[in-house]
Amino acid sequence: MDNRSNSYKPEWTPEDAGDEFAVRVIKGKNSPGEVNKNGSKFKRQEHSVDELVDGVLQGDRVKLAKTITLVESNARSHFEKAQDVLHKLLPHSGNSIRIGISGVPGAGKSTIIEALGVYLIEQGHKVAVLTIDPSSALTKGSILGDKTRMEKLSRESNCFIRPSPSGGTLGGVTRKSRETIIVCEAAGYDVILIETVGVGQNEITVRSMVDFFLLVQITGAGDELQGIKKGVIEISDAIVVNKADGNNKQKANMARSEYMNVLHYLKPVTEGWNTNAFTCSALTREGITELWSVIEKFKEVTQASDVFEQRRKDQKVEWVFRMIEDELKDSFYNQLNVKKSIPKITSRIQSGQLLPTAAAEELLKIFKSRK
Repeated sequence: MDNRSNSYKPEWTPEDAGDEFAVRVIKGKNSPGEVNKNGSKFKRQEHSVDELVDGVLQGDRVKLAKTITLVESNARSHFEKAQDVLHKLLPHSGNSIRIGISGVPGAGKSTIIEALGVYLIEQGHKVAVLTIDPSSALTKGSILGDKTRMEKLSRESNCFIRPSPSGGTLGGVTRKSRETIIVCEAAGYDVILIETVGVGQNEITVRSMVDFFLLVQITGAGDELQGIKKGVIEISDAIVVNKADGNNKQKANMARSEYMNVLHYLKPVTEGWNTNAFTCSALTREGITELWSVIEKFKEVTQASDVFEQRRKDQKVEWVFRMIEDELKDSFYNQLNVKKSIPKITSRIQSGQLLPTAAAEELLKIFKSRK
């Protein structure tokens, strides 16, 4: 009997397509909204707060994923439940090193994360990778394809990869990234790697939620430096020039020297720590061990001087005010009278009847006068 008899090929499947045709629909469990055999509607299983908390603490990956989905939800009905879960998980969090990883497109951030993640798992660590996919400005959708870019790492039982859409959030990180970190730490992951979107001034936002910030670069430093914003280098605890292998190795070393010259004139972002540039090859894994040694040394130095703990305390305070800003922004745009007024005011601005400054003042008055 054909063991693929329960599979279904869509109408658009090429004729005589065999196993090499990748797209295939497998009939499985009912999806929400479908009707069971007894006529009742199928409902997605809802877990209680305690079930989610216990599942996360026990390392249940399914419950972990469900908890993060709950935390990421923007639905008001999910907020209180998510806060209850986070409140119970908070005492079990904080026992990790949080590492932000950024770099120019094509620098090999995902490849470095995979090489570093596999190495750390070999050393007995549990690694959580939070990758932020850029959301479309038009559709608000994301590809969320990070597991396909980290195929080897995604197969490791001690690794959890969570791609999340940025949702257009300033700084290339989701609004819920901090809560997701707490959940992953409570689940026992002692290394949290956060890959951010692109490089730019707004990328500085990620600095407010990590302990160590790594900037990934590629060869051609002399030319590349002109296109790199100074602020991104200033917030880095280390710069690594990737793809230092084969014929590119000499160029990588030259690029490293260029970055070292730049760093010489910048004030280190972390008190008591000198930011340096290094080279590595994520492809051959050369330099990955040394890179982790740098991060371990950073943790040792900053914990001894209390800089590590003080930074986390400051980040908690910043987190509070960032959430207030987000809530105020949401309240403004969701206020009924404001929503009704925006199209008319926009039209007046575009026609030249109203100055932008006056328009902003008018909208704020409408918002403040709400009952």
